[in-house]
Amino acid sequence: MISLLAQVDSRAQIGMNVEIGPFTTISGNVVIGDGTWIGPNVTIMDGARIGKGCRIFPGAVISAIPQDLKFDGEETTVEVGDNTTIRECCTLNRGTKDRMTTKVGSNCLLMAYVHLAHDAFVGDNCVIANSANIAGHVTIGNWVVIEGVVAIQQFIEVGDHAFVAGGSLVRKNVPPFIKVAREPLSYIGVNSIGLRRRGFTDDQVRQLEDIYRALFVYNKNQAQGVSEIEKMADTAEKKQVLDFIARSDKGIVKGAQTT
Repeated sequence: MISLLAQVDSRAQIGMNVEIGPFTTISGNVVIGDGTWIGPNVTIMDGARIGKGCRIFPGAVISAIPQDLKFDGEETTVEVGDNTTIRECCTLNRGTKDRMTTKVGSNCLLMAYVHLAHDAFVGDNCVIANSANIAGHVTIGNWVVIEGVVAIQQFIEVGDHAFVAGGSLVRKNVPPFIKVAREPLSYIGVNSIGLRRRGFTDDQVRQLEDIYRALFVYNKNQAQGVSEIEKMADTAEKKQVLDFIARSDKGIVKGAQTT
């Protein structure tokens, strides 16, 4: 059902069983999948591609042009996967010529006042809590939890299954499977609770704990830690950790800071 008080451009591609509330504005170059619910006072601008079964709450603005002075009017998009919830007053900006899109995966929850800047990629099954601010060109993996009032600097990568504590300032890459907190942002352990909830075995969790002890606790520098990890039994998780470190040319978070 589309409210008579909504303004929906006739060129917009609206799926089956979509509900659009009053005072919502939807531009022409927009695609909205079947069964999506869009509340009142939502603004969906040119370039939005919304999946099936999504929920978008009042005050959200999706696919406004990027807050990037280099943006030159290129035709870019915001892509949102299926069954994702976008709560009140979230802002998702279009991409630029760098990646040409800003992406949010399927089954995600973006809580109120989240800002997702141009060319940011968020994977599947992520939870981003209230007032998190994610800068341009950031990459967030799958099953990531970011607590409230977190700020992530541009070009940062956060690995799969990572957990970022509330109020953190993220200036370095966050490897997969770990929890980070404190200032400066530091490793505080493997995300063992989250991993077990998602079906990781005790043996997998123990190996990840061994990997990150070698990297962050037992060795004096990253190179020594990586050398120790390479001696461990080969697993998919070990490969994922080593691949992440190898491509992190801007560096990763440090081990727990002691005084």
